[in-house]
Amino acid sequence: MKNALILSLSLFFLPVFSQISTPAPSPVGKLEQKAGLGTITVEYSRPSKKDRIVFGDLVPYGKIWRTGANASTKITFSDDVEFQGVRVAKGTYALFTIPGENQWEVILYSDLSTWGVPDNYDVTKEVAHVKVTPELIPYTVESFLIDVNDLRNDGASINLIWETTMVTVKLRFDTDNKVMKNIEKVMAGPTSDDYYLAARYYFDSNKDLNQALTWVQKANQMDAKFWKLRVEALILAKLGRKPEAIAAAEKSKALAIEAKNDEYVKMNEMSIKEWSN
Repeated sequence: MKNALILSLSLFFLPVFSQISTPAPSPVGKLEQKAGLGTITVEYSRPSKKDRIVFGDLVPYGKIWRTGANASTKITFSDDVEFQGVRVAKGTYALFTIPGENQWEVILYSDLSTWGVPDNYDVTKEVAHVKVTPELIPYTVESFLIDVNDLRNDGASINLIWETTMVTVKLRFDTDNKVMKNIEKVMAGPTSDDYYLAARYYFDSNKDLNQALTWVQKANQMDAKFWKLRVEALILAKLGRKPEAIAAAEKSKALAIEAKNDEYVKMNEMSIKEWSN
């Protein structure tokens, strides 16, 4: 009986103790690199050469390659980018390649639902399909490597490196245009929303109401909205300036009616009635 119990317990616990961890043949790698004003993220599996001939043998010429091992390589751009001259919207794409002895084709593919290269490849899902010339490097790279290099304010490069081959795709960002817009915005001073948010915080936090009123009135002078006028009315009422509060509430109500916002219409009507007594 005792032996039978021991046997049954050993069988019960066997699956738990048989969970053996071993190194992955092609470990997962992740690269996150700031470039321009955005971020480039690459997620891929890294196969190794292991004394094999890679390009033209292990990875055949003229066939679509997942550009790594296991699941297809994913690349994410946080900003719009020019990918070897092709404009690409920000987002995540599968990175496929067609290696060649004298020329490579590099592809961004929008469908991320497949494992590796899709069985039914759909060219309409190609976001970019560019041709680049491979470069022979004077040393051997054992494990497949994707690198983001040549970092500049308005560009970078993606390098695919394995064995003695390096393939480079040039990236370009619209950094200057974005920076200039930011400079113009900041140098122009606070926006209507900036003044409104500051006033709202002062009102909600019971800080200096006169300062809050100055800010919210600037906000409404620049871009009057029913919710901004509502805050102006509340501040005026709290300062005891009820005729002005009613006038601001009437303006808020009119804009709320125009925007079909019944909630603000009702709130203003209730306040006007209260402040009129």
